[in-house]
Amino acid sequence: MAQSKNARRVAEDQAMAKGRMIKTSPQKLNLVAQMIRGKKVQRALDELEFSRKRVALDVRRVLQSAIANAEENHDLDVDSLIVDQAFVGKNMVLKRWHARARGRIGRIRKPFSEITIVVREVEEAA
Repeated sequence: MAQSKNARRVAEDQAMAKGRMIKTSPQKLNLVAQMIRGKKVQRALDELEFSRKRVALDVRRVLQSAIANAEENHDLDVDSLIVDQAFVGKNMVLKRWHARARGRIGRIRKPFSEITIVVREVEEAA
Protein backbone atom coordinates (compact mmCIF):
# COMPACT_ATOMS: atom_id res chain seq x y z
CA MET A 1 0.00 0.00 0.00
CA ALA A 2 1.46 3.32 -1.05
CA GLN A 3 1.93 6.23 1.27
CA SER A 4 -0.44 9.15 0.77
CA LYS A 5 0.98 12.31 -0.76
CA ASN A 6 1.89 15.07 1.69
CA ALA A 7 0.11 18.38 1.34
CA ARG A 8 2.18 21.38 0.24
CA ARG A 9 3.54 23.48 3.07
CA VAL A 10 3.30 26.69 1.05
CA ALA A 11 0.70 28.11 -1.35
CA GLU A 12 0.55 27.35 -5.07
CA ASP A 13 2.35 30.56 -6.04
CA GLN A 14 5.18 30.06 -3.51
CA ALA A 15 8.38 28.05 -3.18
CA MET A 16 10.55 27.43 -0.15
CA ALA A 17 14.15 26.55 0.73
CA LYS A 18 15.83 25.93 4.09
CA GLY A 19 19.42 26.32 5.18
CA ARG A 20 20.33 24.32 8.25
CA MET A 21 23.42 24.19 10.47
CA ILE A 22 24.66 27.67 9.57
CA LYS A 23 27.57 28.51 11.86
CA THR A 24 26.42 31.80 13.31
CA SER A 25 24.07 33.02 15.99
CA PRO A 26 20.40 33.53 15.09
CA GLN A 27 20.70 37.21 16.03
CA LYS A 28 23.44 37.83 13.45
CA LEU A 29 21.64 35.77 10.81
CA ASN A 30 18.42 37.70 11.36
CA LEU A 31 20.20 40.96 10.51
CA VAL A 32 20.99 39.57 7.05
CA ALA A 33 17.51 38.07 6.60
CA GLN A 34 16.03 41.46 7.45
CA MET A 35 17.90 43.01 4.51
CA ILE A 36 16.10 40.87 1.91
CA ARG A 37 12.52 40.59 3.21
CA GLY A 38 9.92 41.92 0.77
CA LYS A 39 12.37 42.66 -2.07
CA LYS A 40 12.50 41.34 -5.60
CA VAL A 41 14.81 38.34 -5.81
CA GLN A 42 17.31 39.97 -8.17
CA ARG A 43 17.65 42.98 -5.86
CA ALA A 44 18.04 40.66 -2.85
CA LEU A 45 20.76 38.64 -4.62
CA ASP A 46 22.63 41.84 -5.45
CA GLU A 47 22.47 43.06 -1.87
CA LEU A 48 23.73 39.73 -0.55
CA GLU A 49 26.52 39.68 -3.14
CA PHE A 50 27.95 42.99 -1.92
CA SER A 51 27.18 42.64 1.77
CA ARG A 52 30.17 42.69 4.09
CA LYS A 53 28.66 40.11 6.47
CA ARG A 54 30.21 36.64 6.34
CA VAL A 55 26.89 34.83 6.64
CA ALA A 56 25.49 36.63 3.56
CA LEU A 57 27.13 33.97 1.36
CA ASP A 58 25.12 31.20 3.06
CA VAL A 59 21.89 33.20 2.82
CA ARG A 60 22.59 33.83 -0.88
CA ARG A 61 22.91 30.08 -1.48
CA VAL A 62 19.58 29.40 0.24
CA LEU A 63 17.89 32.16 -1.79
CA GLN A 64 19.28 30.72 -5.02
CA SER A 65 17.94 27.32 -3.98
CA ALA A 66 14.48 28.81 -3.37
CA ILE A 67 14.57 30.44 -6.81
CA ALA A 68 15.60 27.15 -8.42
CA ASN A 69 12.80 25.32 -6.57
CA ALA A 70 10.28 27.88 -7.81
CA GLU A 71 11.44 27.50 -11.40
CA GLU A 72 11.95 23.74 -11.62
CA ASN A 73 9.37 22.29 -9.23
CA HIS A 74 6.51 24.80 -9.36
CA ASP A 75 6.87 26.43 -12.82
CA LEU A 76 6.93 29.99 -11.47
CA ASP A 77 8.32 32.93 -13.41
CA VAL A 78 11.72 33.91 -11.99
CA ASP A 79 11.44 37.55 -13.07
CA SER A 80 8.29 38.13 -11.01
CA LEU A 81 9.43 36.55 -7.74
CA ILE A 82 9.77 38.43 -4.46
CA VAL A 83 11.11 37.29 -1.08
CA ASP A 84 7.84 36.80 0.79
CA GLN A 85 9.27 35.48 4.06
CA ALA A 86 12.74 35.02 5.50
CA PHE A 87 12.79 33.77 9.06
CA VAL A 88 15.49 32.44 11.33
CA GLY A 89 15.49 29.73 13.98
CA LYS A 90 17.87 28.22 16.49
CA ASN A 91 19.71 24.99 15.88
CA MET A 92 22.17 23.12 18.07
CA VAL A 93 24.78 24.74 20.30
CA LEU A 94 28.27 23.32 20.71
CA LYS A 95 29.32 23.62 24.33
CA ARG A 96 33.03 24.10 24.94
CA TRP A 97 35.02 25.22 27.96
CA HIS A 98 38.07 27.34 28.62
CA ALA A 99 40.29 26.90 31.67
CA ARG A 100 40.26 29.88 34.02
CA ALA A 101 42.16 30.78 37.16
CA ARG A 102 41.83 28.94 40.48
CA GLY A 103 40.48 25.72 38.96
CA ARG A 104 37.40 27.26 37.39
CA ILE A 105 36.12 27.06 33.83
CA GLY A 106 34.66 29.56 31.43
CA ARG A 107 31.78 28.32 29.32
CA ILE A 108 31.99 28.87 25.55
CA ARG A 109 28.83 28.45 23.49
CA LYS A 110 29.13 28.07 19.71
CA PRO A 111 25.62 28.47 18.29
CA PHE A 112 24.27 27.22 14.97
CA SER A 113 21.10 28.50 13.32
CA GLU A 114 18.81 27.85 10.36
CA ILE A 115 17.04 30.06 7.86
CA THR A 116 13.87 29.49 5.83
CA ILE A 117 13.23 31.57 2.72
CA VAL A 118 9.84 31.62 0.96
CA VAL A 119 9.59 33.28 -2.45
CA ARG A 120 6.26 34.26 -4.00
CA GLU A 121 5.22 35.08 -7.56
CA VAL A 122 3.48 38.43 -7.96
CA GLU A 123 1.49 39.61 -10.94
CA GLU A 124 2.79 42.70 -12.70
CA ALA A 125 0.43 45.69 -12.40
CA ALA A 126 -0.71 46.98 -15.79
